[in-house]
Amino acid sequence: MVPPDWSGVYHYPQFPLHLDIGCGRGSFLLEMAQLHHHWNFLGVEIRQTLVAAANHHRTELGLTNLHYLFCNVNPSLVGLLTSLPSSLSFVSIQFPDPWFKKRHQKRRVVQPELVDTLGRFLKPGGVVFLQSDVREVAIDMADQFAFHPAFSLEGGETLPQKADDGQWILINPLPVTTERERSTLERGGFVYRQLFKKIN
Repeated sequence: MVPPDWSGVYHYPQFPLHLDIGCGRGSFLLEMAQLHHHWNFLGVEIRQTLVAAANHHRTELGLTNLHYLFCNVNPSLVGLLTSLPSSLSFVSIQFPDPWFKKRHQKRRVVQPELVDTLGRFLKPGGVVFLQSDVREVAIDMADQFAFHPAFSLEGGETLPQKADDGQWILINPLPVTTERERSTLERGGFVYRQLFKKIN
């Protein structure tokens, strides 16, 4: 993947960047970009048709602080982050594909290499926000960040009925929810959330 010319992507390339890994149709970032004009937002997604449609919606709204990129994030992340003109300040990974079968788990987006890379490029004090409605996936993601020396767990509560799961954030700290989050909560499901901060 060849990174784009960021000066032609963002009106103010120097703004802090929020990276959403596995952005899907992009509606979460579309709302975030309209709320936070002094941030740039970048969604990466492996399904090209979704990226094309998301960029079309962005252009229709005239947003100059939002871009969607078609790529497989794990092999592309180092090159992508190296090319950025501003500091990576916030990363969200929300409801990634669970890949339940053991032989397919290497396809999960949160791998040790991805955590290492984010540990290198995320600015000190920067944030990683994780969400899933699948307990196994949430624990796997959270463990990889929790045991990495570059990150510290921020907040969370232990639920009596889920004490073996550890600490979870009960209320989404972001002003925008994803479609998957809303549908999960509407049917009475539980969303496992954790937030990690890059250690100075």
